[in-house]
This record gives sequence, structure tokens and C-alpha cells, in this order.
Amino acid sequence: MNEPRKFAEVAVGLPVQSTFHYRVPARFQSRIGVGQRVMVPFGHRRLLGVIVDFVARPEVAAVKPIDTVLDNEAVLEPDLLQLTRWMGRHYQVGWGETIQTALPVPFRRGQSDTKPREEEEPAPLVPHEPPRLTAAQRAVLEPIQKAIETGEHQIFLLHGVTGSGKTEVYLQAIRTALEKNLSSIVLVPEISLTPQTIERFQGRFGRKEVALLHSGMLESRRLQEWKRIRSGEARVVVGARSAVFAPIRSLGLIVVDEEHEPSYKQDDSPRYHAREVAIQRAVLNKAVVLLGSATPSLESYEKAQRGEIRLLELKERVEEIPLPAIDIVDMRQEIPRGRHSFIFSRKLEEAIAKTLEEKQQAILFLNRRGFSTFAQCRKCGHTMRCRSCQIALTYHIETKEMICHYCTAAVPAPELCPQCRSGYLRFFGTGTQRVESELAKNFPHARIARMDTDATRVRGSHEKILGAFRRGETDILIGTQMVAKGLDYPRVTLVGVISADTALNLPDFRSAERTFNLLTQVAGRAGRSHLAGRVIVQTYAPHHYAIQAASRHDYRAFYNQEIQVRKELNLPPFSRLIQLVSRSPSAPKGLAFAEKAAQELRKHLQGQPVEIVGPSPAPIHKLRRQVRWQILIKTAVSDKIEMTVGEALKRLHPPKGCHLAVDVDPL
Repeated sequence: MNEPRKFAEVAVGLPVQSTFHYRVPARFQSRIGVGQRVMVPFGHRRLLGVIVDFVARPEVAAVKPIDTVLDNEAVLEPDLLQLTRWMGRHYQVGWGETIQTALPVPFRRGQSDTKPREEEEPAPLVPHEPPRLTAAQRAVLEPIQKAIETGEHQIFLLHGVTGSGKTEVYLQAIRTALEKNLSSIVLVPEISLTPQTIERFQGRFGRKEVALLHSGMLESRRLQEWKRIRSGEARVVVGARSAVFAPIRSLGLIVVDEEHEPSYKQDDSPRYHAREVAIQRAVLNKAVVLLGSATPSLESYEKAQRGEIRLLELKERVEEIPLPAIDIVDMRQEIPRGRHSFIFSRKLEEAIAKTLEEKQQAILFLNRRGFSTFAQCRKCGHTMRCRSCQIALTYHIETKEMICHYCTAAVPAPELCPQCRSGYLRFFGTGTQRVESELAKNFPHARIARMDTDATRVRGSHEKILGAFRRGETDILIGTQMVAKGLDYPRVTLVGVISADTALNLPDFRSAERTFNLLTQVAGRAGRSHLAGRVIVQTYAPHHYAIQAASRHDYRAFYNQEIQVRKELNLPPFSRLIQLVSRSPSAPKGLAFAEKAAQELRKHLQGQPVEIVGPSPAPIHKLRRQVRWQILIKTAVSDKIEMTVGEALKRLHPPKGCHLAVDVDPL
């Protein structure tokens, strides 16, 4: 006879590493288990927690009882409990916080269901028959299939040029997993990619077999999909970052498409990277991980060079379709010609006109939304900034507002300078709204659409915009990084990059890598059918090695040069970074706490191979009325250092109003 479960170990959603013990009342003992949600008293509050274990003896004498058991069965399986525990230790956050991240939003609020809302009937499915694989596709698929069939945990990096048929390799690998009665998770970096991806996957495997998970869905629909996955009805999950926590059983394969994408990194706590979490989940399940990209992250490619993961390559497009020709336009040479607008070079204007004349489609890329990027008075020099963040406000022409892209504060756009009341306030810089406006003036008969965060706020906007473009109802699509990857439209023959220098000038050691990746990815949207493609890249730095390598579609040349820079400066992948940011409304108080944190870290890490830099002002020094100070730890890849940092942080007690955020492997 089983011993009664008298005391439960519970993880609550607080920023603490420890768990807490609670007494299990007799009325719950017959139906309580690990992985179930409970409501527990915590000080003067009631908190939601998850049972992670049972203990014979509690840590304290006065043990409070569990108030309520919310579930009749576990909502988190053992592998997800293990995964969230690893995340808590690795990313220096509370176990309860990582558990909350793995649960559907209604479950975090203590609900077990939501009221379903009426949704439009899905469009009829178009069956996708598997095409005949190329010899190169068969060669890369064979070792993946073998690993799935033998149940061997392996990590593969599939480096394939844009249009080389990586998605078909994913589909065939998933088919192999299904035949072995195994499930799969497919991660994509952008919500905008999921409609096209889900359509292709459901067309291959059926709507019942494939589930969709991403933050843009209605809560009720997302919970419905979560339950379908948990019941085993859907064995293929497609989704963005958080889909890595899908409650899937018999996991055999995790695909991380566009594995280099920074959107796989969570911005707020817990600041996890979905690629690294996917790998750890695969380890726990002895599953296969398939990382795919035309521009692999330097970290992944370096691991492949060292033999830690297996490199597979697709060097040519399917059906021998050539990669598009890329022309670099030196915008410095446009100025002497007396042109009034510096948005479009003469070459790009002519190419757009030709594309419209031939009834084909174009994509214009600029990774900066809004109309103008800042407003400045030409008399007194005043620049309009956000009062809470001290960031230059961006002008949005549709609402006639100056908006902060960090805290979303907005003020009406003034006609006079707020400082000197002169009429010399001018708007500078170019965003996607201005590109759209200028394009409409230059090509009044063109059908133009814009795809950025502002244009896709309404649920379903991604599908609507891309659907019209796919059907040929739009001639020119303007967008930010949403249009730079994954889109496959055969009538797109022209891609124009308005400014290749946007990412290049950021204060970030990865700026060259991000520039190369974005240019290569957006260039890959052109010429994906028998129609020849052309790419025009406008830049003020035409000789930069990232732009030159992208113009030749030469990842290896970029990697060889960039990896030397990283090695000389001991930057990732040759080191590990941990960033700590102290924030407080009071600059002196926040700085004093940051200095104390740095002192504690130096004391604990003395004699270790680490470099501690700071505290210094964070790149965005003031954000949402909070002044921020940054400490950066640079170290060799070592779990021991990670544990030591964790021990040092436990000794810190931030004064009232001060907070310390830890970001392991920051992007």
C-alpha cells in the first residue's frame, strides 16, 4: 500500500530559486500528484503553484496546508518539469517562473478552460503531395532519418541556400517520425511565417494531425490546440518560440527553422533562447534536433566545425534555379546627381518600373518602421525625446503622432519646436511609412501594401496581407524583417533593400552578422521560380565585408572573416556572456546597488577565468522612467561559473525600488 502523500514540494511563480513545502489535506490525498496546479497561501497572499515532488519531512515545523487542487491530472509531464528546472538554473531565474512560461495563459491565471469564441471557417485544404527529392536532399535526409529510426539523440545543422528545399527535408523527416509513432515540434521565428507554414504542413499531414501554437492566436483557440496536443490527437506542432513547451508525448524530432534568428530569444524573464531549450528538451527525450538556416548563427556553425553537431549542406536551389543577381548601389554617388529623394536610387526606381510593367511583384525591405525616425529643430537643435526613456520619438504619419518604440508613449506631432517655438522643426530619417508614401507618389497606379508591427496589430493581419500578395492583388510589399525570411512567392522577381546600413551601425558586436543574415535572407525572396530574380542593395558602406559577402551569397567568406574578429576579441562563440542590468528610478541609488553587485561578483569569482566589466550606463540608459546600469561578465563556457554567479546573486538584497535582471547569453 502506498504511503500517504502528506507534504508537497511546490514551485510558485516568484523570482526565487527555492521551492516551498505545504501540507496535503486528507481530502486531496487520493487525487493529488506531481505536475498538478494548486493554490497555496504565501504570506498574506494566495499564489498559484505546481507540485514538483512529495517529501517525507518538511523543511519547517509550521507547514501551511494547500488551499485548492485545480487539476485532476498533471498539466506538466516529467520531461517538462525537468526542462523548466534546467531553465531556472541555466538562466538564473525561479523554477516557478519557468513553469509558468510552459503553461497556457489561462492556466497561469488559475483557469482550466476559456469560453470559445466564434472564428471564421478555415479555408479548404490544398493537399501537398511530396515532390521528388533531389540527390542533395536525399543525401542530407538519410542520416536524419537513421537517427530518428534508431532513437539516437543527435543535433544536425542543415545549412542550405535560400530556395534549396530545406522545408521539404523537414516534412520528410517528420513523416519518418510519424511512421515510428513519434511526434514532432517545428519552430518558426516569426508569427507572420506560421500561416504559410501551417498550410503546407496541414496540406501534407492533414488538419487533425497538425496543431498551431503562437501568441497571436485567441486564448481559447490556443488552449484548444494545447489540449489536442496533450491528448495525442495532434502529433505535429508548428509555432513560434513558446511552442517549444508544447505538451507533446513520444517526442522524436524538433525542427528549429531559421535557427539564427534573434526572435528565438525571450526579451523578458525568463530570458530563454528557444534553440537552446529545444536542444535540452531533445536531450531529455533522446530526440533528434534539426537546425536549419541559409545563414547559420556563428555559434552553431562553429560547433559544427568542431564536430559537436553534424553539418549537412544544400548548396544549390531546387530545379537548378539560380540565386538572384545582387547589385550594390553606393548611395554616396547619388548625392552629386542632384536628386531630391534619397530613398530610391535611380537603379532601384528603374527596376521597380520594369517589374510593374512586366506584371511581376517586388518586395522592398527596410528594418525601421514609422515615417521619420526623429524630429529636430534646425534653429536650436532640440530633438524630441520620450520623457520616460530619453529615446528619440518616431513620427507616424497615419496618426500624426510622435511615438516611443520602447514604451509606446505617444504625443501629437507639433508644428512648432517645443523648445524655442520656432517653425524650423524638421523630420529626418526614413521608416516604412515614408517609403510607402514616396512609392505611392512615384508609382500612383501600383498596388502597395505595408507589413510591419504597426500594420499587423489587428489579429489576422499577417494572413490578410500575405494572402493578397500571394493571390497577386498586391504589386509591391514593403516591410521590416517580417518580409525578410521564409516567404516563397514565385512572382517576386525584385527585392530592394532601402538601407543595408540600419543594423550595421548598431552598438552591437553582432551587427555585421545581423546585416549579412538579413541581406542574404531578404535576397532569397527573389527569383524562386523560372522567372529570374534581381536584388538591389542600397548602402553608404558598399565595401563592408558583410555587404560584399552577402552580394555573392557567400556565407563561408563572411564566416571566415567574422570568426577571426570574434576570436581576437574573445567574443562568442569563444566566450560566454552574462549581462546584469540594475534599474531604479533614482540614478545614484541604482548605481550604488550595481557597484555592490559588481563587488560581490568579483569576490565570488576571484581566481576564475572571467572578466567583469562595469557597472556602466546601459546602451538605453533610461527606459520607462527607470535608470539602468549594466554589468557584463565574460567567461569561458562553464556551468561552474554559472553556479558561482547564482550563489553571488543570492547574497544580494536590492534596496526598495531597485531591481536586478540577469540575462544569460544576451542578444
